[in-house]
Order: sequence, then C-alpha cells, then structure tokens
Amino acid sequence: MYLFTTENNSNPLQATAAWLYHLHYFTRLMLLILTLVTGTGNGAFTQTFEGKPLASHPRILLLKGEEETIRKTIASDPAWEKLHQTLIAQCDRFIKEEPIQRIQIGRRLLDKSRELLRRVFYLAYAYRVSGEEKYMKRAEKEMLAVAGFSDWNPSHFLDVAEMTLGMAIGYDWLYQDLPQSSREIIKEAILKKGIEPSLDTRYSSWLKASHNWNQVCNAGMAYGALAIYEDEPQLAERIIKRSLESIQRPLQDYLPDGAYPEGYSYWAYGTSFQVLFISAIEKALGNTSGMPENAGFLKTAGYLQHMTGPSGECFNYSDSGLEGKLQPAMFWFAQKVKDPSLLWVERQRLATQEATLPTDNRLLPAVLLWGAGTQLKDIRPPKQQVWVGQGKNPVALMRTSWTDPAAIYVGLKAGSPAVNHGHMDVGSFVMEAQGVRWAMDFGMQSYESLESKGVRLWDGGQHSQRWQIFRYSNFTHNTLTVNDSLQRVNGYAAITTHGTQPSFLFATTDITALYADQLTKAQRGVAIVEQQYVLVQDEIETANDSCTIRWTMLTPAAVQKIEANKAYLVKDGKKLTIHVQKPAGVRLKTWRTYPPNSYDAPNPGTVIIGFEVKMPQKAKETLEVLLIPEGADTYVRKSENSLINWARK
Repeated sequence: MYLFTTENNSNPLQATAAWLYHLHYFTRLMLLILTLVTGTGNGAFTQTFEGKPLASHPRILLLKGEEETIRKTIASDPAWEKLHQTLIAQCDRFIKEEPIQRIQIGRRLLDKSRELLRRVFYLAYAYRVSGEEKYMKRAEKEMLAVAGFSDWNPSHFLDVAEMTLGMAIGYDWLYQDLPQSSREIIKEAILKKGIEPSLDTRYSSWLKASHNWNQVCNAGMAYGALAIYEDEPQLAERIIKRSLESIQRPLQDYLPDGAYPEGYSYWAYGTSFQVLFISAIEKALGNTSGMPENAGFLKTAGYLQHMTGPSGECFNYSDSGLEGKLQPAMFWFAQKVKDPSLLWVERQRLATQEATLPTDNRLLPAVLLWGAGTQLKDIRPPKQQVWVGQGKNPVALMRTSWTDPAAIYVGLKAGSPAVNHGHMDVGSFVMEAQGVRWAMDFGMQSYESLESKGVRLWDGGQHSQRWQIFRYSNFTHNTLTVNDSLQRVNGYAAITTHGTQPSFLFATTDITALYADQLTKAQRGVAIVEQQYVLVQDEIETANDSCTIRWTMLTPAAVQKIEANKAYLVKDGKKLTIHVQKPAGVRLKTWRTYPPNSYDAPNPGTVIIGFEVKMPQKAKETLEVLLIPEGADTYVRKSENSLINWARK
C-alpha cells in the first residue's frame, strides 16, 4: 500500500479524483481492520466465540444449504412427506389468522409465547424449505406484533424465554430477506424484552435451579444471544457463557440412568429445550460445553421410550398429562447415540396413516431437522423389555412385547413427593393389558384452575394445601395409605431389585421412609408372571401402634361385580380380574372419585377399588394381589415367595 499524493498530477481534477480514490481505499481498509479487531460484521470469519468462527445468518439449528437434506428426506418416504405437508397446511392457516395479542392469563403470558414460537418456527421452516415469500412475510408480521408488546412478562420468566427463542429463530432464519427496518425492531425487542431482563436478579432465580425452568430459560437466552451476536458481541458472549455454565445443573438430575425426575410431560418440556440448546451450540459454536457426553443425559431417551405403553398412553405420574406424543428430541438422541431403535414409538406415530400429526406441538419442525436422513422403514423394535432408572425419582418400566398391542405393560414409581412437580405417589403403579389401561393415574390438574381459586399450589411442605388437592395425595394413587395419613414429603424410595427373565419380569422398592413412625417396613414388588398376569406384593411390619392399611387402585373400568376377595372389571369389551390372594378374608370395596373441594377437577368415569387390613402393633403381613387379564386364569400360581427371594428366581 502507498499513501495517496498529488505531486505528479498537474491536472487539479485528476489530482482530486486520485485523492478521493485513495481515501476510499484507506477507509475500507480501516473498517476491515476494525471489524477483525472488534468481531463485528456478518462474515463467517469475522465473528468468533472463544476463537472459533461463528457462521453468518442463518446460524441457529439449520445452516445455509442444509435445507436440501430435508427436501431429500421428505421425498424418501410418504410419512416424511405427510409431516412436511402438515406443517405447510398449518402455515397456510396461520396466514388467515390475526397476529398474536398480549392477553395475560393469571400470572402467565406463556400461552402467547408458545404460540409465537409455534407460528414463527413453522413459518420460517416453510419459507426455508419451500422458498415461498408469503411464509416469510407472515413470520415477519408475527414478530413485529410481539415486538410491540409492552413486555414479555419477566415476572414469569418462562414467558420471556419461549418468546425470545421464537423471535431468535425467526430473526436468524429470515435475516437475509427481512427489511432492514424490521430487523432493527426485532433485534431491539430480543435485546430489551428478552435478554436484558435476564440480567435483573428479580427474574433470574432459574439460573441456580436444576429443573425445567433452567433448561427452558437458558435455551431462550442463548438463542437470543446467538441471533444478535454481531450487534452485541460482548453481551452475547456473556449470556452464552453464563448459559453454558448454568445449564450443567439440570444435567445432573439425569444421573445415573436417565430417569427424569419431573415425569413424562416435563421431560417433553425440559429435555426438549436442553436438546434445542445443545443442538444450537453445536451448530453455531462447535461442541464447547461437553454436555452431550453426560452419561445420564444420553440414557434418558431410553427412559422416555419405555414410559409409553402399548396403548400409546404414557406413565403419567406427577404433573403429567396422559397422552403420549411425538417427541422431536428423540430424533436428536437417535442420531447422537446412533441407535435407530430409540425411534420405534416415534416411527409408529409418524407412520400411522390414520394418525393426526400434532400441530399443537410448537417444536414439530425439529423432527425434520433432527430426523433428516433417517429411514423410517429401517427402524427395528428395542430388545430391552425392562428399563430401570435410579436417581431423584426412580422408576421401573416393563412389558411383554413391543409389537403386540395387547401386551402387558407395568410402570412402578418410587422416589419422593419432594421433587419438583411431585405427587404423593411413591409405590404407585400403572398397568395395561389387551390395549386397556386398567390401573391408571390422574396426573396433573391445570395450574390456573387451582391458582385462580387461591390454592397454594407450590408450597411443598408436609402440611401444605398442595396435598389437599384430590389428585395429588396418596389417597388417590395406586399405593398404600396408613391410618388415613399422608405419605412423608421428605421420604425417599429407590428401586431395590429388578429382574429380566421373561417368565418373571419384576422390580421392587422399599417405601418404608414414606410411612415413618407408623411402619418399620413397607416393601413393594410388582411382577409380570409367565407373560400372562401381574402380581403386586407388599410386605409390611407395623411399629408401636396398630394400623389400618389401605391398598388402592384407580381405574377407568367399570366394576362389574365384587365377590369378597375378587372383583371383575370391564372396559372396551375386555375383562380383568382382581384377586387378593393374601391376606385371607379380605373383602374388596370401592371408593368414589367425586372431588371433595370446590377447586378440584372432576373425575368422571373413574373409580378406586381396593381393601383395608387392620394390623396390631409390631405385626407382619403380606398383601398379594393379582391382576389377571381374561384368558390368563390357567397360568395363575397359588402364591409367590418373599420379595427377598424374587431376585433368585
């Protein structure tokens, strides 16, 4: 390079032109140097995070050119084509609807945040895969509407997190085609209404949590930071590094085996956002966190898979819904651990022609992002029929078949009521046979239906109002109740043993701590015997006082008849017999599920069946109950051994 000069230019006009040319050259050079030093600009090699190049937009989840893999996947299988067309059809419906409005329900704006994420994710996907401008224009309209909200409700920070994540995807994916004026408005909203409130200690307690709030909020903030990185590099790097550190906390909850403490529905929430976070970090920055190497986290796909029964319904303990749903995150896990059998349940949900794909799932496009290249026809059923996970809230899950819709399925819940979203359900179980859920769980009640009536839902103390909610106490779960008392909130039970022999699939748990000062021993075992029927066995020892032990099972079936120690249940034309083999002289009875409080949800079509046993002080008793599907009577054994001997079978 040489400095400009006019010495050799006798013509003043030529001299001026030369001077302007070199000034222009010099200015461009200085701007280039400034860009390299400060890390601003949009080039792939001018943006760095910890020395690693940061891609230009789009940089979140789906890089430039990766749409072609998705197009090839769609063309490879009718099930993938159906999913793609479902997404496109939903986008066409969005175009006809009014933009989202800021209508808060109680303490939450969350339904609006989730709808923004759903609309923008779908529309941005449709634009990138189809190229049709109408989808980009509609996503822009939605984002501008939300950018105009007064705030995104930081007092309930999940609302901010999901809104920010949706806005970040739209801003990043559509960046090159959005008008500059719209980019500025959306960027400013992400910064001021999304990221900056997370720096306020009034709204950031989730940084130290280990439950789903941590996963969702860190994902939302990281997406916002990645989206606007070039404009706020120092702040963005601070947010990303903060998230990388904080989000390690919930990863510990998956140890040692992958059982998610908060149950099925919150796995679908917390784990999905954890995967969104990891996937974005891997794509944009490279794997800087080491998170996917967490052994418990990588095992959690097995937990989720086994949590679904042959009926398609999930084991809905704690604050969970009953419906099993297509889980986009499972496609990420299958790719990550290179185990296509993890997608057996998801394959069935995708490939069933009669099934309606869940367009209420705001993360549905991620199925094609993480499942791209997967050949659905090549997926084989899992080999494992028993899955056991220890940890904060241990479970045991077992079945007789993955391919027979009439298979027997049992889920046994251990753990503690003290976990986030926990119920007093320790020792509870669900059971299916012949495609019918015979032993069920109510699952959650809508939070707003309780909060709006002043219920102190989130106080988890022993005497909290939470345990007066009909669906939440041990009285309505398939477990034991002693002297009409609640289980101990701080009690904990592990899965003590389990077995995988086809003739005797079983798991046991010691639930004594849930009945402290009442019982000196309370152990429960659940087994599938000879692939034909289910055995529930309890071994109990009383303390210094006499006790009344209540054994209960919640069912959606009709109780056709009770004959002393036998009851006959009917549902959907199928039959099940409940037979109490021990103790002798037991008489089965039923209890209504009519809610006792004005704030309780109704429970139509359900009944509790069970029995009571009175025990003197310092006594021992065994309760042995058989659940026998129609036609399995000839396989029933007279009695089983003590639980301590089950492992020796």
